[in-house]
Amino acid sequence: MIKIFSVVGSSNSGKTTLIEKLIPEFRRRGYRVGTVKHASHGFEMDREGKDTWRHLKAGADTVMISSPNQTAMIKRHSSEKLIDLLHYLSDMDVVIIEGFKKEKMPKIEVCRSQTDAPVCLEDDTLIALATDLPIQTHVPVFDLDDISGIVSLIERLN
Repeated sequence: MIKIFSVVGSSNSGKTTLIEKLIPEFRRRGYRVGTVKHASHGFEMDREGKDTWRHLKAGADTVMISSPNQTAMIKRHSSEKLIDLLHYLSDMDVVIIEGFKKEKMPKIEVCRSQTDAPVCLEDDTLIALATDLPIQTHVPVFDLDDISGIVSLIERLN
């Protein structure tokens, strides 16, 4: 069973930094790890003039590029729902989602003293906080550098 959880928090709270630390620890423990990043304002991954960009501009619905060591895909779709994206990661053991705060899935909220206070404390899908703040709450609270502890928590997820 794939372990799926989201890392949420305010802008610049350290979500990406935490994920960058979690990935190698999961890999060290033998897991295949996939990630999904929510970009609510859109994004451009392809560069103008490149072949795949030209394919998209010509009207292709899906474009893939492959080399001996990696594959990338750009797929047009009409849904921003996470459930519609997860089947692309079905060969992973762990999927870390960055964002998608409103989705009903296990969440770890990142909050630092330089950013806002936690915003998901009342969310019944919150499973932990990663913070440098002294917070008392109903979920486990991890130091931002307690990567082993966070990964062990995720390992216990059903």
